[in-house]
Amino acid sequence: MTEHKILPAPSPAEALRAALHAERPARAMGAHNPLSARLAEEAGFEVIWSSGLEISAAAGVPDANILAMPQCLEAAASLAQSVSVPVLADCDSGFGNVNNVIHMVRAYEARGVAGVCIEDKQFPKLNSFIEGNQDLAPIDDFAAKIRAATEVRRDLVVVARLEALISGQGMAEALRRAEVYERAGADALLIHSKRADPGEVFAFREAYTGDLPVIAIPTTYHQVTIEDLRERGFAMAIYANQALRSSLRAMRETLTKIIQDGSTHGVEEGIAPLKEIFDLQRMPQMLEQQARYEALGRDLAEAAR
Repeated sequence: MTEHKILPAPSPAEALRAALHAERPARAMGAHNPLSARLAEEAGFEVIWSSGLEISAAAGVPDANILAMPQCLEAAASLAQSVSVPVLADCDSGFGNVNNVIHMVRAYEARGVAGVCIEDKQFPKLNSFIEGNQDLAPIDDFAAKIRAATEVRRDLVVVARLEALISGQGMAEALRRAEVYERAGADALLIHSKRADPGEVFAFREAYTGDLPVIAIPTTYHQVTIEDLRERGFAMAIYANQALRSSLRAMRETLTKIIQDGSTHGVEEGIAPLKEIFDLQRMPQMLEQQARYEALGRDLAEAAR
């Protein structure tokens, strides 16, 4: 009789690496709490992006390193615990110097996060779409962060995020930094742009001759499809904030209508029934589990009589 061995499930980092090296680009959706992460998983996204912008917005503070690492870590860990797909965490510029990065990597890995993404801007960083200080970190300082992250991790994906195009330093600087970060040991590169067309990121992908998977964030060049990115050799698209933005508009419209109408009657048909909330909370599973163990407890008590 042939024995069939049950292979262990891949670790979160293994699942993320597989997504980065799949035949078609992986699709990651931004989230800031378990509810939004479960909705993204339910919709079919292969990766959850623990979005610094969304986490900051949910806390009501600017995306400018106002929140400390423990707050961002707790948010990312709650996502990792709530879904079965891997979570890639937006870790800004590493929350400080190389020693902060070492602490960060160990903490995020211990909490089940699949990967961390660090950007090569100065700490504290400012959201890339805000006019203000977008100065890059010295290339050697950031390369040291990447090397330290990859040396202390046990099973964690380390993504180097290139901000040269955001800061106005140009394509040559982006490519130079990509080469250095690859030599430093990064597992993937993320090229960021705030232009309304994808020309810059497409030009980068064509000019980059290294071996690392390349990730895009099509926030401002939103006409780009996943097929466009596949044809040009991208490994992942991160939709970093669309879920939050859509919920903001929906909540505002609902709340305004309730105030105007003086009741909730006019909004009930357009909002989710409570059952959907209960399902996302895993309420049916909780009740089933409770009933099963209560029945087991009764059987054990009966057997002891």
